[in-house]
Amino acid sequence: MNEGQSSGRDRLQSKKSLSEILEVAIEFERTARDFYTALIPKVSKQIRYLVEELADEEQRHFDLFNELRSRPDIGQHIQAMVETPASDKRFSDCIHLPELGDKPDDQAVLQYALGREHAAMEQYHALAKSTEPGPIRDLFLFLANEETLHKNQLEKIYYETIHSGGV
Repeated sequence: MNEGQSSGRDRLQSKKSLSEILEVAIEFERTARDFYTALIPKVSKQIRYLVEELADEEQRHFDLFNELRSRPDIGQHIQAMVETPASDKRFSDCIHLPELGDKPDDQAVLQYALGREHAAMEQYHALAKSTEPGPIRDLFLFLANEETLHKNQLEKIYYETIHSGGV
């Protein structure tokens, strides 16, 4: 194989269809929703409200992606190939969930949630930059901004919880 063939294949492997990207994003949001929902009865009362909010937010994101994917005007767009963001592997890895046990530590839950929000924020920002203007880019921008807000809120709660002796 010559150098031109290798770099051409590398370029193809560095791209995914928006359909593939949406599938991973839907799975990311679904696993997060299920994970947080299962955690609700296990976490301390101090952060239970937060885990409930996280489960609700992930459900909303899951619904947004599914609604977008089912729109008739999106069909032509989701076959488009876009650059696979550098954050893609970390984002995809978040689908694999940690085992936090029956009595998870507040700090471990908050750290995991922060990592997930950070990965989602990076992924959605990168995808917004690599997609054409339109409803798909708008959704990625909306989610990137929302994940940034979630991350900032979690950082504040983490700081208050950890440094107030809550954990």
